[in-house]
Parts: sequence; structure tokens; C-alpha cells
Amino acid sequence: MSYRVRGLDPAPFAHLVGRSDAELAAAGVRRLVVDRAPGFPDRVTVSDLPPGETVLLLNYEHQPAPTPYRARHAIFVGERPRAALDLVGSLPAALLARPISLRGYDAAGEMVDAVLAEGAALHGAVERLLGDDALAYVHAHYAARGCYAALIERA
Repeated sequence: MSYRVRGLDPAPFAHLVGRSDAELAAAGVRRLVVDRAPGFPDRVTVSDLPPGETVLLLNYEHQPAPTPYRARHAIFVGERPRAALDLVGSLPAALLARPISLRGYDAAGEMVDAVLAEGAALHGAVERLLGDDALAYVHAHYAARGCYAALIERA
């Protein structure tokens, strides 16, 4: 089965780029300097940003469905302009390098299934979840901190 991994559209975050630290703080956002790699996975590119770059740490609603599974959590978004990841048939290195929680949702936003996987096993776990016709999409989360990582859907 072919699947697609998508990063977040950068447009909703563009108004935050270049703001002062005080303006960001007023919006509940923090600017950080990447000091190690891996460690600061950008949700637009679904990649670890290199040391020296700046990222915005902000709260993001990744599961807006009006169900008990509605969710928001902290994410990193790099300040340099980049295109959103749209990768078909493979997984980005930032996902393969960490334990990942895969959460499968139906079209109404109800969680139907979930699994933990990492490394080479992640590909099979994605295919197994998307092989279930009851699932409409999968959210990948970095398992250690629970942060949303990317959307995975059938290609």
C-alpha cells in the first residue's frame, strides 16, 4: 500500500516569524536556538533542524475533530521559510530516528487503533493501520514527549 506523509502548511505560522520575543511571549510562543541535532524536529518539513537555526515552540491543534480525541500540543516550527513535506511511499528520517506513536482515526475523528513502532518496523505499522478501511488517516507522534509529528494518509 502506498502512503503519503505530510508536514504542516507553513502559512498559519508566517505571522509569527520575525516577531520580537515579547510579542511571541504574549501569544504563548517561544523562540529557541537549535543547539543539537537531532532534537528540534520541524513540523513543516518533518526534519531535524541544524544547530544555529531558530525555531518557534508553540501550541498547535493537530486534531480539531469535535470528539473526545480533539487534541493540541507543543510543536516546533522553523523560522526560515520552507515548503511543507509531501513524501509518498517512504518515511522521513526524523520519524525513523525515534519511537513513534501512530494513531489511526476514522472520518469522524474517532481514534480506531494505535500502535508504537520505531525504525524499520514503522513502515509496516503504517501499512497495517492504513490497510484497515475503517481508518481515514493516521497521526504520527513523537512517543517520548507525545508531540504531533505528521499526517500520514493513503496515497
